[in-house]
Amino acid sequence: MVALRVACVFLSVLMLLNAQGNGALTAQTQKMIPKANKDGPYLGLVIPNLFELYPLLQSPNYTSNNRTIDIAGKRFRFGTIGKKKVILVMTGLSMINAGITTQLLLSFFNVEGVVHYGVAGTVNPSINRGDVTIAEYWGHTALWSWQRYGQGPEDVLPLKSNGDYTREFGYLNFADYTVNVTDGSSYDNLLNNIWFQPEEVFPIDGTPEEREHAFWVSVDPLYFEISKQLEGLVLEGCINSTTCLSETPKVTIVQRGTSTSIFLSNFAYRNFIYNKFNVSPVDMKNAFVALICLQQRKPFIAFRAIFSQPDRGSC
Repeated sequence: MVALRVACVFLSVLMLLNAQGNGALTAQTQKMIPKANKDGPYLGLVIPNLFELYPLLQSPNYTSNNRTIDIAGKRFRFGTIGKKKVILVMTGLSMINAGITTQLLLSFFNVEGVVHYGVAGTVNPSINRGDVTIAEYWGHTALWSWQRYGQGPEDVLPLKSNGDYTREFGYLNFADYTVNVTDGSSYDNLLNNIWFQPEEVFPIDGTPEEREHAFWVSVDPLYFEISKQLEGLVLEGCINSTTCLSETPKVTIVQRGTSTSIFLSNFAYRNFIYNKFNVSPVDMKNAFVALICLQQRKPFIAFRAIFSQPDRGSC
C-alpha cells in the first residue's frame, strides 16, 4: 500500500508538470508496419548476435527485399529463404533481451511461427563440440525460492500457500558440494537450499490476469516432427585442410535444453543439472523465446550448435 501511495503521488506531480513523452513509434514506422504485414505471413528468425546474424545475411539461401523496420532499438529485416518469407531480428545478450525482442516481433508483425538458432554449451557428455542439438523442451532453471539457513525439504516454502512457489521440481542442497570434508564428519552450508520454480505465464487466449505456470515449454509438435528428419545429418567438421574438429559433427535430437542469464562454466553445477533435469544444450536466451511463444500461442523451435562441452572435472 505504501508503494501504491508513492506511485499515486508521483503521477499527480507528473500531471502538474504537464510532462509529455514521445510516441513509441514514429509516424513513418506506423505506416510501414501494415504495409509489411500485407505481404505476410512470415516466419520469424530470432538470432542472438551479429556473429550469428551476418552469415545468414551473406548466405546465398537468403534474399533480402531491402525492407527494414526499426522499433525500440531492434532492426527487423525482411526477405526470403528459399520461397519462405522471413523476418530476421537480433536479440542481443541475455534472456531479457531475447524476451523483449520476441514480444516485439509477435506484437507488431504477421508472424506464423518462430525459429531461434545460435550457439550454446552442453552439459551432456555424449554431445560433441560442433553438434547441432534440437531439444523437444526448454526451461528456465534460474527462477528460485532460496530457503533460509536451518530450513529443509520438509519445511513449507514462503508464499507456497498462495500458489507462488512449489517443491514439485526439486532443489539443490549446497552442502552436498562442500569440499575438503573428511570421511564420517558432518557438514553444512549457510547457502542451504534453492528450489527450482516455474514461470508465470498469461496466455493471450486465457482470462486476463489469470495466471498459469510453466517449467518445461514444448517446441511446436509439427516443427519437431519435421526436424526429426534432420537427425543424424553429418555436418562439415573442417574449416580448412588442417583445422578440423576431433569428432565429425552431426544433428542430434535431445529431450531438454535450459537457459539462464548465467554463463555456465562450473563443472559441478553442469553435472547437477544434467543429472537432475536431463538437459543437453545450455544457453542464455532460448527459454524466454519459448515462454513468449507459449504466451502468444505461436509455433516455435530452436537449433543450437554446441561450442563448449563439459570439461569433465574442472570447476
